Amino acid sequence: MSAARETRETRDARVTREPHAARDIRDRADLDVLLRRFYTEAFADPLIGPFFTEVAGTDLEAHLPGITDFWERALFRTASYGRDAFAPHAALQAVRPLTAAHFGRWVQLWRATVDGLHAGPRAERAKAQGERIALALLRRLAGPDAPTGGGDGGFVPLAALRLRTAAV
Repeated sequence: MSAARETRETRDARVTREPHAARDIRDRADLDVLLRRFYTEAFADPLIGPFFTEVAGTDLEAHLPGITDFWERALFRTASYGRDAFAPHAALQAVRPLTAAHFGRWVQLWRATVDGLHAGPRAERAKAQGERIALALLRRLAGPDAPTGGGDGGFVPLAALRLRTAAV
């Protein structure tokens, strides 16, 4: 085995362990990986998972293209997103109320997923945008004076650390 081959294999092993940790969100393919990781965790989460699996009966494969369009438009301004992002949340609210704790957990998982895969201006924008969207949805669903659970938008501190080290 040549030294060049050994170097390439060593490098490939390193890249496999740290696939995106040092780079920003670059394109739709990065968003696909990010969103698949996020929704896998969200569906499994005991607090918010039932909203996806039991209440909405969300089919991840059907949901991903539209939500990827949403985030591609939000971060890159390159995709069209013509859906009403509020309507599905209003439908959920009619069946089972969404609270600050639910939106806070969504934000925790979102931030942990982004942090676990990316670093850079777009990653920071994705996290900030996620928080703004969560707070706006909460206030629109429960009213502008809805309790948000405390300071900093009502969201609890990031605690989903296992997402930071999970492999892609």
